[in-house]
Amino acid sequence: MAEYKAPLQDIRFVMNEVFEAEKLWGSLAGTQDVIDMETADAILEEAGKITASLIAPLSREADEEGCHFDNGKVTVPAGFVDAYKTFAEGGWSGLTGNPVYEGMGMPKMLGAQYEEMLYSADISFGLYVCLTSGAALAIDAHASEELKQKYLPKMYSGEWTGAMDLTEPHSGTDLGMIRTKAEPNADGSYSITGTKIFITGGENDLTDNIIHLVLAKLPDAPAGSKGISLFLVPRNSVDDNGVVGENNNVTCGSIEHKMGIKASGTCVMNFDGAQGWLVGEVNKGLLAMFTMMNYERLSVGIQGFAAAERSYQNAREYALDRIQGRAATGPVNTEKQADPIIVHADVRRMLLTMKAYTEGSRAFSTYVASYLDIAKFSDDADQIKHANAMIALLTPIAKAYMTDRALDSCVAGQQVFGGHGFIREWGQEQLVRDTRITQIYEGTNGVQAMDLMGRKVVANGGKLYELFASEVKEFIAAESDNPALASKLDQLSAALDRLTEATEYVIGATQGDADAIGAAAVEYLDLFGLTAYGYMWARMVAKAAPKVEEDVFYANKLKTANFFFSRLLPGTLSLLEAIKSGSEDTMALEAENF
Repeated sequence: MAEYKAPLQDIRFVMNEVFEAEKLWGSLAGTQDVIDMETADAILEEAGKITASLIAPLSREADEEGCHFDNGKVTVPAGFVDAYKTFAEGGWSGLTGNPVYEGMGMPKMLGAQYEEMLYSADISFGLYVCLTSGAALAIDAHASEELKQKYLPKMYSGEWTGAMDLTEPHSGTDLGMIRTKAEPNADGSYSITGTKIFITGGENDLTDNIIHLVLAKLPDAPAGSKGISLFLVPRNSVDDNGVVGENNNVTCGSIEHKMGIKASGTCVMNFDGAQGWLVGEVNKGLLAMFTMMNYERLSVGIQGFAAAERSYQNAREYALDRIQGRAATGPVNTEKQADPIIVHADVRRMLLTMKAYTEGSRAFSTYVASYLDIAKFSDDADQIKHANAMIALLTPIAKAYMTDRALDSCVAGQQVFGGHGFIREWGQEQLVRDTRITQIYEGTNGVQAMDLMGRKVVANGGKLYELFASEVKEFIAAESDNPALASKLDQLSAALDRLTEATEYVIGATQGDADAIGAAAVEYLDLFGLTAYGYMWARMVAKAAPKVEEDVFYANKLKTANFFFSRLLPGTLSLLEAIKSGSEDTMALEAENF
């Protein structure tokens, strides 16, 4: 596997030039005195160094070794404990944490770039860190002041890790079916009893405590999802001085033997009368949990394209070095028996597709992160309302479209290697395996598509969609005289028209067809995602075109944009036709005949 190199120039281009981070942060009350560009640049530089030098070299051997389970204890692969200690001592665990509780308070736009580098280095390692950040986010937003003071500083420092405990053996997507119970205690705490499965980092030897956020139901809770509450349950008890004590009746029953992310322990967790504390309000657990789910779903999308970035780096290096056959136009390396495979149009097609989707994903994740920053740090009520609406609309796309394209890119990278891509020592097959889970957890991509189509579009008659469409139209109008964008704006406008047509079609079809949403959802999300990437690429062209003489980076950005608009964006045509075919053929085959 090629050595990982953080793509800092592209990261800075997207964050600083395309989305003008300095201007945004300077306009938000909560970031004006927290971050400046010199600090942001220093953080990016250090993140690139530590992920490339400390974490990335561990990835292959950690995958081979995996986690170990013995009598309730989970041991992470060799090197992880020391690397985690070094990582935590650098303050990275609290990068975006609340400064009131000793976090660094950095905005999500910056955090998204750091997460990309972390996940490119190794998704498994990154999960221990980012799940802790996610749990801390929910605690910060909903827990009592006492719980915040007691737990957040240790989580931000990396002294304790965190875990989310949602899924049960019989209850995955339908959380209203959970059976974990919470019995009130006289001291205001609760006794938590039940079993959770698929708990990432639920047990590990990185730290001396793990803070679980557990969904459970009180004895008198309403049926279904309206009766779910959220509880903070430490693996080990913590006294009033923050000293870790005995096990809190929280044990790991086993770990899963998985296709990928093998260095991340995926645990079955048993709670046998464990002492926990309510986070947020009774029966409002899903609300508290979903505070961090928008962040976590974006984080999963970042996991995907971060692996795709690593796959692209590997495949690019291989394509420049591997010699096979001759260029169609004649020998390029006449002194050798063959030319490097980069000369072949099909190899270029694969590499350019990977590059276009990965750079588009980087821009899109930063775009979504900018709205998360506005929602969190602005003091303008209308601005916050608009940002939250955009977050609701865009989050399913960020999670599902980025990870779908990421798996495509990892498979393409493997294909560039040919037979060597199927061999473990080259690392490409690991990236395929590790990325596959991103399409499944934090809500499967099919569920994300249903959420986008049903809840975020049809349920409000397309009002949320209009917010996005209006923004794109405003951009097209503002750049109408830009010669660098002339043809591209026509293509973007046509793609947006198709997305609008699809939106109106499905909204109309639901009046007489209960299956209209389900039949169209996945293609609709793909059409939305592809159009959104067209918008991202148009914005990148607008910033790159004036600087093509300054640096070859900008010229290359335009060439990649040309490939996206000519070879990838036309996919919106077939997606619209599939959506307009309706649900009849999808539902025609009787269940017993499958």
